[in-house]
Amino acid sequence: MLDNYELLDRDRRESGRVLLSGTQALVRIPLMQRTMDEAAGLNTAGFVSGYRGSPLGMVDLELWRAKRFLEEANIEFLPAVNEDLAATAVLGSQQVETDPDRQVDGVFGMWYGKGPGVDRAGDALKHGNAYGSSPTGGVLVVAGDDHGCISSSMPHQSDVAFLTFMMPWLNPANVAEYLRFGLYGLALSRFSGLWVGFKAISETVESVMSVELPPYPQFVIPTDFTPPPTGLHYRWPDFPGPQIEERLEAKKAATLAFAAANPIDHKLFDIPDARFGIVTTGKGHLDLMEALRLLGIDEAEARRLGVDVYKVGMVWPLEPHGALDFVKGKKEVLVVEEKRGIIESQFKEYFYDYPGRKPERLVGKEDEHFNPLIPWVGELSPLELAPIIARRLDAVFGGQRFAERAARLVQPESVIDVGGAHRMPYFCSGCPHNTSTKVPEGSKALAGIGCHFMASWMDRDTDGLIQMGGEGVNWIARAKFNGDRHVFQNLGDGTFYHSGSLAIRQAIAAGTNITYKILFNDAVAMTGGQPVDGPLSVRGIAHAVDAEGVKRIAIVSDEPENFSLVDFPANTTISHRRDLDAIQRELREIPGVTVLVYAQTCATEKRRRRKRGKLEDPNRLVVINDLVCEGCGDCSIESNCLSVVPKETPFGRKRQIDQNSCNKDFSCINGFCPSFVTVEGGQRQATSSSAFDESFVRLGEQLPEPRIPSINNCYDLLVTGVGGTGVITVSALITMAAHLERKGASELDFMGFAQKFGPVLSYLRIADDPDRINQVRIEKARADALIGCDLVVSSSPKASLTYQKNHTRALLNTAEMPTGDFVRSRDATLNASQRIAAIGNVVGEDNLALLDANRLANRLIGDTIFANVVMVGAAWQQGLVPVSLDALLRAIELNGVRVDDNKKAFTWGRIATHDPDAVARLLDGEAHVVETLDGMIERRRAFLVDYQDEALANRYTELVDKLRAAESAVATDLQMTRAAAQAYFRLLSYKDEYEVARLHTRPEFLESLRAEYGAGARLRFHLAPPLLGGKRDARGRPLKKEFGAWVLPLFRVLAKVRHLRGTAFDVFGYTAERRMERQLIVEFEQAVDSVLAALDASNHELATAAISGFLEIRGYGPVKETAVAEARKQIGEALAALERPTTKAA
Repeated sequence: MLDNYELLDRDRRESGRVLLSGTQALVRIPLMQRTMDEAAGLNTAGFVSGYRGSPLGMVDLELWRAKRFLEEANIEFLPAVNEDLAATAVLGSQQVETDPDRQVDGVFGMWYGKGPGVDRAGDALKHGNAYGSSPTGGVLVVAGDDHGCISSSMPHQSDVAFLTFMMPWLNPANVAEYLRFGLYGLALSRFSGLWVGFKAISETVESVMSVELPPYPQFVIPTDFTPPPTGLHYRWPDFPGPQIEERLEAKKAATLAFAAANPIDHKLFDIPDARFGIVTTGKGHLDLMEALRLLGIDEAEARRLGVDVYKVGMVWPLEPHGALDFVKGKKEVLVVEEKRGIIESQFKEYFYDYPGRKPERLVGKEDEHFNPLIPWVGELSPLELAPIIARRLDAVFGGQRFAERAARLVQPESVIDVGGAHRMPYFCSGCPHNTSTKVPEGSKALAGIGCHFMASWMDRDTDGLIQMGGEGVNWIARAKFNGDRHVFQNLGDGTFYHSGSLAIRQAIAAGTNITYKILFNDAVAMTGGQPVDGPLSVRGIAHAVDAEGVKRIAIVSDEPENFSLVDFPANTTISHRRDLDAIQRELREIPGVTVLVYAQTCATEKRRRRKRGKLEDPNRLVVINDLVCEGCGDCSIESNCLSVVPKETPFGRKRQIDQNSCNKDFSCINGFCPSFVTVEGGQRQATSSSAFDESFVRLGEQLPEPRIPSINNCYDLLVTGVGGTGVITVSALITMAAHLERKGASELDFMGFAQKFGPVLSYLRIADDPDRINQVRIEKARADALIGCDLVVSSSPKASLTYQKNHTRALLNTAEMPTGDFVRSRDATLNASQRIAAIGNVVGEDNLALLDANRLANRLIGDTIFANVVMVGAAWQQGLVPVSLDALLRAIELNGVRVDDNKKAFTWGRIATHDPDAVARLLDGEAHVVETLDGMIERRRAFLVDYQDEALANRYTELVDKLRAAESAVATDLQMTRAAAQAYFRLLSYKDEYEVARLHTRPEFLESLRAEYGAGARLRFHLAPPLLGGKRDARGRPLKKEFGAWVLPLFRVLAKVRHLRGTAFDVFGYTAERRMERQLIVEFEQAVDSVLAALDASNHELATAAISGFLEIRGYGPVKETAVAEARKQIGEALAALERPTTKAA
């Protein structure tokens, strides 16, 4: 019987189980506090403010989602401009209680910010804490700490900052503790007058768990504490003076009194005569508990041995009486803390204050011999702790052989690291930063905080990283010692509004040579597409920097027509993005500070708005005629876009547009290539899945129920995929299904930059009893199953660390999804077969199943977006997912997105597992077969007949046959002949105006466009005819012009007179490019003659390299000219080496 659960229950249920992320739990805390206050007869309100940043990047989105509940509870949410202003606003909430015009009894407050935000807001938080909270208010300070530097510029631990503020802080171990600790923190703040810190580390706040809602607590007011006559809470007047410190000491005493009366620290087993004690806190506690489990120490074994655990909830100030009562008289106490040893230091202080309450020995970061023990860098893990604990236990108890148990836990690491492409985060398809982060030749740019930082690894002469709001200020000093050189500084619009405007002010004051490129994309894209926290416009930015004294302002946009010069300062120009290079060249020559505002809406945000009907979706699509395409990759270089993907064809690798991911930026069209055709006014014909309905029903009815895997303590399932493709949905569906079955379930999604097409690893842990789930991350070599939605991520070192030799069962999506490597390198390869083999070698061939889920989803459902859900269905049918069918289908319904299509995708995945042959038959028309050498030669021979005539085709085959015969005498693989067959064909069939016209008017091409986009679609061709001349682009290349369908009759005429090619009547043949192409044919034939004259078994590899060099000659116009120059050098070196006599030993 499934739980009758709805998504809104996470906010409205008062008891029972809910599925909560740490972020959602933070939203629920103020709602629960308001309920408690109302029950106590208090007329309170709530106030939440802060600034987003991973791991707290989604707090504001969850608060907006819960807007109705917040309004009903009189809780105000202010998304602040930055962290310190948010903290100051929260201080104002505590002043309400002393306001004679107040309309409520008091206001409880919550501040949130990531670790660096705690640093930035330090002054405001310190002041707020010193001034104090109000008796019916209270403040919770939520710090998003990234201990492992997963999604931050550096690892971060806010504990020391809290300590300097004299602010107590709580450290919840998991999502289940968030609610209890949050309410405890507000109650403590109300009593003590201090603000209370709350650690929300990545592994708790970004995880999802099925949790039991705690009962509303009843807090005890300490009777043994007398507050000072001046009180503890916010008051006015409270002028500067030593009384501030005196009051802080009194507040600390009140904190300890509250903690003694309402213990949040506790003994786990409460063993009176325990000889060995372990003190833990936060995530480290769960790591410890898992380490103990792995060592075979449950509560019964702990009692037998005399081992107890003390879990600390409030790290500082450490409540002394409970803590000292725990450690007193023990043989040894081990303190386990992630990062710095705050608790350990306090124990050592207390041992001097309370000398009779010590253990015989206390160790933590160092052992008794001052050797390192518990690491203070990075993150802890159970397998890291297990051998440490084992050695300490063996030393105390002896004869238990825990170290041997720990040694047996160590599985051989099977780290996979396949060369070739890597899954790095990248700009979204159509992202404005693809263009905006370019700099002119000879210039450099500095990176900053935001998506645009990714330009640092995109060969864009961009480097450096600075804290948010410091962009460009470091250049002020550098410029004073490098000759006052100029630099471009990228600055996001969100950062500009947050604090970046001050950096510009400083640069102006210093007279620095710098151009700030303010990247106005109308969203805070890096953390989820939130709006900037206040009114901000291109016009407003221009007037603001003009008022500061900026000498020259340039507005560059993909839609410059949306702006009018009359709205801008006098020193402003407005240009199209195609003129970006020229504008930047001008700005870098102007001394002082200049500003370029690049205005183009975030591509992902555009996509969202178009789906919601809030933005017009241009009825225009881009297609590439793959026969015209040379595979040169210039369109990828020009657009930097991941939607321009490789297409493997019988004539080699070409390019195509992934229409499912394209965001219609259209910058790919600027690639110097005539293969681009835009289709306007048509209606893309969705791939119909109805043709497969009969097969779907028939095959679906034959599906058997698989064996659901058993759960031994905890079932560990790893899901890998690509950010931005919906892979998180896979984890969410399975976690929800487990929750609906009332199982224990946790989910931790490691994304970081991953939402930008980077790697995603989701750790799912499922148990029959929620108490069996300790840490939320899957340990090394502990994964029971893998759902590998991406081949590259699945074969990465980080993912493969979790695979257990001959144990982990894996389902792998074999679809080759492009990485950023394909943008920068036209011939990049995923090395797919090597990756599959590597995974199979680790998990065992019998444990590995393969499925091209993208191909299946595209063909049978009409969209590759369903590939991940196909994988869920296939994995479930294979018995990799320990939940029921009903639970998974209900989870799909609760997800609420294209429910019927997702259910169909799930079922097709099941069918593909149960009856792969039937699915293969349905997909049969798309099968790709590797072509034989004879087939390759014959295909090209036939093409050359159509290209020109039989004579040219015979010329081709004669030379290839001659080379083949020679190579057969010295080698068997015939790689040189294969390279020659491709290269010679490409040189002979150079794509002049006749050929481009012929290929664009081929009936097969035009009919495919009509079938795909409808008969009414209008075609536009994008060409740069050399005879027409015209303007040039930033790289000095002819600008392409757009031609309508009226050009098709002209194309047909050109195609018919192609036999003029190479004759005196060939008007195009006199251009430098055509003369070069004819000369290349001669050079190739001469190279073959040289190879044939020198070829033997010893130099076969060198000869192959010489011939293969011609394959690098691709492209049109200036692209081809550059390729020819590089290839000639490579070929010449190879031929020279081939002809050089080999020195033989005497």
